[in-house]
Amino acid sequence: MSELFSGTGEGLARLGLEILGKGGSAVSAEISQRWFNASGRYIANYKKRHCQLKVLGMREPVDLAQVYTGVKFLQDDDILKFESIAALEESYRATRLRGYGGRRRDGEKQSGITVANDRQYLMVLGGPGAGKSTFLRKVGLESLKTLHYENAEYRHRCVPVLLELKRFEADTIDIAALIAREFETCDFPEPGKFTQSALQQGKLLILLDGLDEVPTANLDNVIRTIQDFVDRYDQNRFIASCRTAAYRGGFTRFSDVGMADFDDAQIQQFINNWFSNEQDRERETGKKCWEVLQADKNQAAKELAHTPLLLTFLCLVYDRSQRFPDNRSSLYQRALRILLEEWASEKRINRDEIYDGLSIELEEGLLSEIAFDGFEADQLFFDKRSLTRQIKEFLASNLNVPKTLDGEAVLRAVEVQQGILVERAENAYSFSHLTLQEYLTAQYLVDNNHWNEVITNHVTDNRWREVLLLVPGLLTGRQGANSFLEALEQRANECLQSEKIRRLVRWATESTTGSPSNFYPSGKRIAALYLYLDCGSARNRALDLAHKRARALYLYLVLDRDPELVFVFDRDLDRALVLAKRFSQLNIFTSTSFPKLINRLENLKSSIPGDNATQQHQQSFRESIFKLWLDVLGLSAEDIQLSSKEITALGDYFYICELMVRCKESAVRVSPDVWAGIESRILTVPAE
Repeated sequence: MSELFSGTGEGLARLGLEILGKGGSAVSAEISQRWFNASGRYIANYKKRHCQLKVLGMREPVDLAQVYTGVKFLQDDDILKFESIAALEESYRATRLRGYGGRRRDGEKQSGITVANDRQYLMVLGGPGAGKSTFLRKVGLESLKTLHYENAEYRHRCVPVLLELKRFEADTIDIAALIAREFETCDFPEPGKFTQSALQQGKLLILLDGLDEVPTANLDNVIRTIQDFVDRYDQNRFIASCRTAAYRGGFTRFSDVGMADFDDAQIQQFINNWFSNEQDRERETGKKCWEVLQADKNQAAKELAHTPLLLTFLCLVYDRSQRFPDNRSSLYQRALRILLEEWASEKRINRDEIYDGLSIELEEGLLSEIAFDGFEADQLFFDKRSLTRQIKEFLASNLNVPKTLDGEAVLRAVEVQQGILVERAENAYSFSHLTLQEYLTAQYLVDNNHWNEVITNHVTDNRWREVLLLVPGLLTGRQGANSFLEALEQRANECLQSEKIRRLVRWATESTTGSPSNFYPSGKRIAALYLYLDCGSARNRALDLAHKRARALYLYLVLDRDPELVFVFDRDLDRALVLAKRFSQLNIFTSTSFPKLINRLENLKSSIPGDNATQQHQQSFRESIFKLWLDVLGLSAEDIQLSSKEITALGDYFYICELMVRCKESAVRVSPDVWAGIESRILTVPAE
């Protein structure tokens, strides 16, 4: 362990004496010891005050150096500044990613510490919880290591001083005096003289944290005071931070840089850093957390992880139970409340007067209405004028809201203080995370009893999938999610209108009912139908989609409960033999003669086309394998010839059934009898 981190301050003491012109052997031992002691206290004080993270109700603080993950800055954060709403929508959909903004500009990012080394005056911009304050504190810590001649990332030999701008409340602000007070607290000899000498020689790294936290009434005064101070002591290095939405310029010397969202490598590193104690390393907790976050069902949760604050929240959740909750609604609700209320409280941000008449519950109602209207219109970006109008209409329709509230002021307060709505381009807004828009949309459906209409109109639209998965977790009344699941079942049954499809479903039921195996009946039926789709001869886009949806339902119904029932159909003879033998052992069909199929497949071995056989001959041989399968399954060539419309309907049926069983798992309250009835009817023809 280095001397710096054992509390000594030799490097800082030496620089302090140099600044005062007292370097060399002429300095008495008493003075050297006094500087040495004061410097050690300053380092310890910096680490204690600024390098211990304790947020979101954490029981114990976490050392910044332990969990810090290097941040990156966007080189050109204004690249989409003047884009239209239509262009933003097109750009988002072209990426096919869930997230908005900077993550798609991977080639335009720079290491944060590299930028801090290169720029003498730096303004760090980012959303709430993006890690701005943590970055400033980390640079200060690295500068202390530099003073001690350690292998530090920061190159400049300066004394770091961190000032929290939220404390700049007085009309008259003396920044030099505030800096001197930092040194005086640690018993620096001649703190005022030392401060003036250090400022004049350019030996300070002044970290100005949280411009957005300055009381609104004093903001202009603070900006002028800082600008004058920078002009007067321009040889020093300055790094300031501010929320992007709150920044209105005024720092003419400063280079403005925007913080990029965490990419996957940063997320993984943060998780590994978080779970880095000996016990977690032995259990590979970090690795397991990352793997769980990678699962398809957690992709919406992973979107939150691109923000350091919400990634911290996810790590705390995982640490509690070594998993993420099945009820994702509660997870996203907690994340929303962190942005709405808790984070602002912990940061002690001076909330605008706008919030005196706008409760958290009322604000959630407003945001959920905006989210739903956007989803209903297939719109993820909103122009400022329409947003302001919608806010005004919402406020006007609520009796207990003060009539003095202004729509544009509310929009700005939500954007600046919480970062839930973000200005992506000039006068163009979106939610900060698609996950939050989905959650708020689900909340609107529950609050307004509107989910039935969405099931009717949008249930097979994959865009609404995450919203519908969240609804059961919000239905906590006596009926719980029972009515929701029954509505999904009814909608699924509407896909079984074609007599050919109904005949096919009856085949799956009749051919598996009463079979010797102990697999779940619904698992047997989907295995039969999935095998049927695998037998399909003419592939097309509709059949491929139906096959994909059948596979999703098949894996969900079978894999966890009956993993031995997993299979892959193939017209290759050797693989067909393996599959036939497997089904012979599984006994999921009642009267199918797999031994007969195996014997006939074995007889085909003598007819395998040679390498010189024509493509037509090889195709004919594969079709002969396919016909044997149809024969043993009791299917005709006509049975597998569905129209494109019928194939689409069958695929929609599989999709809704799979969605239904997933919704059951995310629900808070489901009647066992209701679900037992629904499950017994999955993949059966409803009563006439």
